[in-house]
Amino acid sequence: MGKNPAKTQNSVAHFFHYATLVYLEHFAHRGEMGKDKSKGDKKAKLAEKKAKQEKKAKKKAKTKAAKVEESDAEDVDLDNILEEYKKQQETFLKITETIIEEPPRSRSAACFLASPSNRNELLLFGGEYFNGSIATFFGDLNIYTISRDEWRSVTSPNAPLPRSGHAWCRGGNQSNAIFLFGGEFSSPKQGTFYHYNDFWRLEPSAREWTRLEPKGKTPPARSGHRMTHFKQYIILFGGFQDTSNQTKYLSDLWLYDTNNFVWYNPTLPPAQLKPDARSSFTFLPHEKGAVLYGGYSRVKTSVNANKGRKGGGAQGQRTVVKPMVHQDCFFLRIAPPGPDALSNAPPTVRWEKRKKPANTPAPMRAGCTMAFHMGRGILFGGVHDVEESDEGMDSEFFNQLFAYNIERNRFFLLPLRKPKMQKKNPASEQRGGRRNRGADREEELLKQLAALQTGKSLEDVDDMDIDRKEESEEDEKPGREMPVTLEMPHPRFNAQLAVQGDTLYLYGGTFEKDDREFTFDDLYAIDLGKMSGCKEVYKRAIEDWVESESEGEEDDDDDDDEEEEEEGDDVEMEDINSKAQIFTPSKRKKKQVDEFSEADTTTTQSTEEEEVETAATSVDDGLPHPRPFESRREFFSRTSNEWQEFFMANMRAKGTVSTDALTIKELKTKAFNLSEEKWWDCREEIAALEEEQEAAGISEVVSLTERGGEGTGSGGGAGRRR
Repeated sequence: MGKNPAKTQNSVAHFFHYATLVYLEHFAHRGEMGKDKSKGDKKAKLAEKKAKQEKKAKKKAKTKAAKVEESDAEDVDLDNILEEYKKQQETFLKITETIIEEPPRSRSAACFLASPSNRNELLLFGGEYFNGSIATFFGDLNIYTISRDEWRSVTSPNAPLPRSGHAWCRGGNQSNAIFLFGGEFSSPKQGTFYHYNDFWRLEPSAREWTRLEPKGKTPPARSGHRMTHFKQYIILFGGFQDTSNQTKYLSDLWLYDTNNFVWYNPTLPPAQLKPDARSSFTFLPHEKGAVLYGGYSRVKTSVNANKGRKGGGAQGQRTVVKPMVHQDCFFLRIAPPGPDALSNAPPTVRWEKRKKPANTPAPMRAGCTMAFHMGRGILFGGVHDVEESDEGMDSEFFNQLFAYNIERNRFFLLPLRKPKMQKKNPASEQRGGRRNRGADREEELLKQLAALQTGKSLEDVDDMDIDRKEESEEDEKPGREMPVTLEMPHPRFNAQLAVQGDTLYLYGGTFEKDDREFTFDDLYAIDLGKMSGCKEVYKRAIEDWVESESEGEEDDDDDDDEEEEEEGDDVEMEDINSKAQIFTPSKRKKKQVDEFSEADTTTTQSTEEEEVETAATSVDDGLPHPRPFESRREFFSRTSNEWQEFFMANMRAKGTVSTDALTIKELKTKAFNLSEEKWWDCREEIAALEEEQEAAGISEVVSLTERGGEGTGSGGGAGRRR
């Protein structure tokens, strides 16, 4: 048989290729032998270093390509993953509520809200956890019962799929409902993101989800947006979408009519000033619309092409994407359609830019979250990034608490204070005697009522025991003691805030150190009226960070540095978990706190002008003003008649409600609500006065008329001089 010519040709080619390599290697070896030894060693080291760098680059490229391929494979199956979640949900035949022994798993970008239908519950839904390698998304609804210190997990056959970065809010005129829109989901390696555009309604009391299918056009899919409410409308603005090439930030405004079940996308005049595209901003409700503050986005900008490079060279421009922290403030004025308009007529909206809020927290920060409480926003945390170079960022994290007064457009620092020591005072005991007598009369009336209901004689009233439901120890007292400190939680950004009653609840958040990301798993409570400490409801150790393959390969070249870094990381993890404040604020931050407290009393001329404008409507408005050390109940008792007269005059002027139709109880309730709003509106100023008076040794301020004539008459002048 003859030989295959193609096979013979390939064998010859392989032989010559091998011979060439051997010859070149031999020639290179002979050339090196003839050179100077020192130069040869130097060049050998350079060649070895270069080869090592090339090998490292090849490994990195190979790892990156493998990750891309793996992500692409996951992205293809992303719809299947969501379909699997949906099938798992359908296995739940009914809504179930189960007590869980441990709090829910740590997560970020979740939604946290005080239940509108039960003043004893907090709601937590969704979120994600990233451990450095894999992202896990949650679709569970968890409910925390405050009085019992108990977590419950709710499963339902009809509920939103797992997501993070979604938004929800109360239902405005549907006060016991919660509305949720959007969010995002990704494959475990985060190769691509899927954004939702579904719209849901939650009945917290029944634990029941309902997917809404509004008529007409609906908002596009997004995450990072914010929602709030105004009368019958749910307001949605901003957010972002991740595409394969870039992150697109949004600036569209949508209003959902809960009466007509339709979304409105109002067309704004081109010349009207409106907020730029952004996400992660604050959206607070207002009696005439909503207030928007701050936010975060990434914008394209042109920089010098040779900036940061040695040698200069020809001038040129290049386009880069830079982070932008927004500090502007807008008021969204909403005018519902008049009585003569059609039932489905859209409201009239207008953006109005406000002045920059006075005493804005400095330095500017992103990821600071805000919760609404009695006409103000409560702000916590945040991060300030300093761009040092194209390779890295230097970040500073915060744990300060601020109150933002919406009407006055001004920030106030809210520090924790030591609880006041109650001093025994004979006069106060006498005043308290009347309260005790009132309680005795109430007890007697309850016994008489119980006797009438049971048919017993009124003479046997003294022997009866009355059960008071509101004093039930089982319902109101938690089963364990929770530590209280005068230190704020560890600095963080994107913490979840909720206000139930007058208590602020702070859940989770994120902290970064070097290339690591820590997701906190804790819950704190702060009484906003007393500010007497931070209660630690629970706190769990942070799960460790998983290093990616590329991070491990980069550390292979320097074993000593790797060991030092590992030891340092262990110390950092232990310190964060033990709440030791090793990441203390820099001197610049401490100086900023001092400057802020000084700026609260001595401000720039422009700020003073703003104060004159706002103070005229808030302090000198002719309404009663609370006094230092005066509780809400005491303030109302002193000014009840004035608030009732103010409410009745207001109703007559509007002509909306007949004052004759109101009972005395309803009138007092309306008056108390007005006095309570005023008390909270002045809370920061009064707290500052209380601190000044405590420092001066003054514990209570009482007017001369309330001292029962003391200090009046012939000796009145001397009393006033003191």
